[in-house]
Amino acid sequence: MSDLHGPPAAESVEYHLLQRTGKPGIWRPLVGVLALLAWMFVFSSLVVLAPMLAGAAALGKDVGDTFNSLTDLAHPTPGGLAYLNLALASLVPAVLAVSYVLHGLRPGWVASVRPGLRWRFLVACLPLALVALVAAVLVGAVLPQTGGDAAEISGTLNDWTSTTRDFALVVLVLTPLQAAGEEFLFRGYLTQAVGGLFASRVLAVVVPAFLFALAHGVGQSVPVFFDRLAFGLVAGVLVIVTGGLEAGIALHVVNNWLAFGLALAFGDMASTLNPTGGSWWTIPSTLTQSLVFLGLAWTMARRQGVETAGDAGVLEARRGRV
Repeated sequence: MSDLHGPPAAESVEYHLLQRTGKPGIWRPLVGVLALLAWMFVFSSLVVLAPMLAGAAALGKDVGDTFNSLTDLAHPTPGGLAYLNLALASLVPAVLAVSYVLHGLRPGWVASVRPGLRWRFLVACLPLALVALVAAVLVGAVLPQTGGDAAEISGTLNDWTSTTRDFALVVLVLTPLQAAGEEFLFRGYLTQAVGGLFASRVLAVVVPAFLFALAHGVGQSVPVFFDRLAFGLVAGVLVIVTGGLEAGIALHVVNNWLAFGLALAFGDMASTLNPTGGSWWTIPSTLTQSLVFLGLAWTMARRQGVETAGDAGVLEARRGRV
């Protein structure tokens, strides 16, 4: 285990080693992980719920009914989905704050080794993620559909209602923020924390991917868990080989847009938010999506010449500055 006493001797620092350029101390990433997990599972909900309940009270609505409506994911409403997305989106400022306060690192170093989000690369990855999803759908179309799917999708188009419209607006506007929140935590802070502690590329990819899959529920089926683990592994590899979170965010956004879009058009939001089934026949489709996007995004990164490592001298000089 590293003692975290400053950056490695090399002139450049890969993404998963960026925390080593911050303040020394093994305890810092350990405390940071615990603080962010507490934020995700406890405090983010309180911070988002409070103004929503206050707004309901101001409009004369019953606060108890509003609370139940927002938090009942077994019977989701547009407001409930908005609450969930905003709670997860709050992970972005939480991660940036922990990175700065605990490690003395400029917030942009969580996004990439540039530092900051490389918007040109992120936007370029969005259509690549769509291509990967189309490839996965084509593979899935020729596979047996036995054993149940992760979410129930019928062949009949749902009616367009005001509730459908409200769900669609929430998905369109807030899904990118929710996806960014999860990526900043799992592929961002956790990757840097594990990489800083153990200086291992493999552990920096595998540990956050496992925690990402586990965080989606201990009651999920093994195929569903594997699907999320595969997503986390690919997104983690992309962080290392591209030096930032952009590719993972793009894949996460497009993947969730499609999942929620299919739920609104042909299924229901409850089964999408709470998948319990799953079939091993979905694995080839999952692997197709993951590997196709990995190849396309990696190629795009090379074509755009995106940085894959940060300059150790610049990191040291700017440590602690906002």
